[in-house]
Amino acid sequence: MSTTSAAKEAAAAAVDRHLGELVSLSHFVHAHPELCYDETASAHAVAEALRAGGLEAQEGVYEIPTALESRAGSGELTVAVCAEYDALPDVGHACGHNIIAATAVGAGLALAEVADDVGLSVRVLGTPAEEGGGGKILMLERGAFAGVHAAMMIHPWPTERLVGRCLAVAHFDVTFTGREAHASAAPWEGVNAQDALTVSQVAIGLLRQQLRPGDQVHGVVTRSPGAANVIPGSITARYMVRSPTYDGLRAVRPRVEACFEAGALASGCTVAYEELSPVYSHMETDPSLQAAYRANAESLGRRFEADDAETPLPTFSTDMANVSLAVPTIHPLIGIETNGAVNHQKEFAAACITASADAAVRDGAVALAWTAIDAASNPELRAHLLARA
Repeated sequence: MSTTSAAKEAAAAAVDRHLGELVSLSHFVHAHPELCYDETASAHAVAEALRAGGLEAQEGVYEIPTALESRAGSGELTVAVCAEYDALPDVGHACGHNIIAATAVGAGLALAEVADDVGLSVRVLGTPAEEGGGGKILMLERGAFAGVHAAMMIHPWPTERLVGRCLAVAHFDVTFTGREAHASAAPWEGVNAQDALTVSQVAIGLLRQQLRPGDQVHGVVTRSPGAANVIPGSITARYMVRSPTYDGLRAVRPRVEACFEAGALASGCTVAYEELSPVYSHMETDPSLQAAYRANAESLGRRFEADDAETPLPTFSTDMANVSLAVPTIHPLIGIETNGAVNHQKEFAAACITASADAAVRDGAVALAWTAIDAASNPELRAHLLARA
């Protein structure tokens, strides 16, 4: 048996040996949904799972209380496996980050057993606040990926896909401030902040006719007055502006902000913006790593019919994209049975603790571990990754 085959066999055996704990971790994170940068219980559970598997884990790294890091191996080639564990407001783990967390731990534990045999160093990075907080971007800026030759993770999806169409995105709050007044006795004394947002939303709706393909704008009201007999003096909405590239985002955002300025001008309000995270970039997937992942996933019975049929790519945004511009990266989508539900629906959240989701934890951990082993063992792939450093 070759060194690569033996390492893959040992890695799969390690995942299976820890599978009960990995599934328990997935279910625990799912049962304790926490929003970005507040993932205290989830981050600690991930760290404890790594420790239970024999690894050291540091919490509160890179100046982020809910970030964590575990390292193993002393090989020349360094691979980072990213864990996510933040949830969404109202719908909980409707993007399956509980599966991502457990898969990363499983891959890390598996690779720790074979790292020195194949010439690997392994980092498991707990990366908080993917849902709008940009945790990976802050960690990237603060050195978490320094010396890393390849970064990887998997993400649950209703179908098996090798890659998605990742859009650059800005997350921000917009607040209009006017003046309260009695809505019946003296409405003329008021300056209506809600009207400012209404005008802005109409303008954005009209702007959509002239947006370039792939550009997107969407938002929700997050704070507004509750009394119908008071002219609203303040209102806050949360918006996301997306584009296929970072340059496209830089072009479209001023046009969206002009709509907010129009609302302020028409109503007499002032307008202010609060950035919620660093800007997420577009993603550049490494084709060599992606090919290795595909071969390993297919050997586990995963099939990529949608990719082969050239079905339109799913569209989303992630802070893993910023990592991809600095380090060779893959972010494949692993299929789970959802009965027609899609990400960010409550029904998808329910699907993330089923037998199919638990199988994805196992297959995802093994496929990532095997891909990392290929990265270290395949001379051409190894040279390609080392050359990018």
